[in-house]
Amino acid sequence: MKVDLLYGKSVLTVTCPAKAEVTVVRKPSMPILANPGLAVTNALSQPVGCDSLQHAIADSRSACILVCDVTRPVPNHVFLRPLIETLTSSGISLERITVLVATGLHRPNEGDELASVIGDDWVLNNVRVVNHDARNDEQHIDLGITSRNTPVRLDRRFVEADLGIATGLVEPHFMAGYSGGRKVVAPGIAHADTIRTLHSARFMEDPACAQCNLEDNPLHAEQLEIIGMLKRYNGRNLLALNTVIDDERELSFVNFGEIVASHLESVAFADQYCTVSTPKRYSTVVTSAAGYPLDQTYYQTVKGMVNPMGILAQDANLIIASECAEGLGSAAYRASQRRLLHDGPAAFRARILNKRLADIDEWETEMQLKSQRLANVKLYTTGLSDDERALTGVEIIDSVDAAIEDSVRTTGDSAIAIIPEGPYVVPRFQAQS
Repeated sequence: MKVDLLYGKSVLTVTCPAKAEVTVVRKPSMPILANPGLAVTNALSQPVGCDSLQHAIADSRSACILVCDVTRPVPNHVFLRPLIETLTSSGISLERITVLVATGLHRPNEGDELASVIGDDWVLNNVRVVNHDARNDEQHIDLGITSRNTPVRLDRRFVEADLGIATGLVEPHFMAGYSGGRKVVAPGIAHADTIRTLHSARFMEDPACAQCNLEDNPLHAEQLEIIGMLKRYNGRNLLALNTVIDDERELSFVNFGEIVASHLESVAFADQYCTVSTPKRYSTVVTSAAGYPLDQTYYQTVKGMVNPMGILAQDANLIIASECAEGLGSAAYRASQRRLLHDGPAAFRARILNKRLADIDEWETEMQLKSQRLANVKLYTTGLSDDERALTGVEIIDSVDAAIEDSVRTTGDSAIAIIPEGPYVVPRFQAQS
């Protein structure tokens, strides 16, 4: 049996042993919006959880629109211009509209990469498009401290705008439950200290900080509290435009409205498709890092290791394919991986548990360890140098096919689960009655 895994900008075809019992874990077929432009127009005219957009815009003379960075395949080209033109038709001039790329602590998106993120030359040529810089103290406003002692400092360009609109993609997220909405604000445009607190082991090690889970999720609760603090600070509602896409990156759902209410409606839609039940746990699981743009770095690849945890048998083999065309990741992430290799998993985890501020990017190292507690992680990649491969802390393989055959042989279990779309699908074990 042959199955295509998303890999880079193409696919990687894997072949399973003839006698293997293969379960391909895919989303149910998602509806596709026949006219995305019309769907956006309808969403803007029928906001969720608030009055009309025109009412929300009343008395606004400036607007800041948040967009996700290059790591998220958000269909910005579909909705940014209609959204901006709606703002201008209500009296906000193009000169007073800013599109702010919510990079969190990722690198800025510039040049051709920025053009690909925005996806519309008209937007690039008519409004100011800038990157968030989490390390620039002067660009942030201090809103205080949450009930869980998280310092809240957010990009002043969003805080000070008369109208704030977050846009993004609602998809499974391995810590916040789902991406989009409040997450585009924090950590998207938060100061480094805010982000490092939200990504500390105090949150990350909580079992409720898991993919597709918002219930009792302390990170989600913290993000909602931050949204509440921002609303009280500037005395206005925050808006969001949310999208959900299928595995071909086609638009399946779009809505617009108050940031929390519209996000929850989008989550309810996405959850019908993103969580998939399996009747057993598997000793061999094959997955991907979801292809471009998510699999450009090993740093992002870790997300593909975490989502299958619910169907892993103890000491399973988790085989993941990720191109990693841009290499391992940031210098901070490299340093974190070096500490893991030097200290060992137990000492690394012990060291971070009581830290108030996580070191930048060490949360991905921590999440990798969660997978490695259950499984032997085996990575197929064509984009890492020899030095980078050594820093992954996992077994590097030359062939996915050979790794599958070896796993079936050594475990004595011919059942294989394959997740072609990687972290965009969350499999869950559900025993048959």
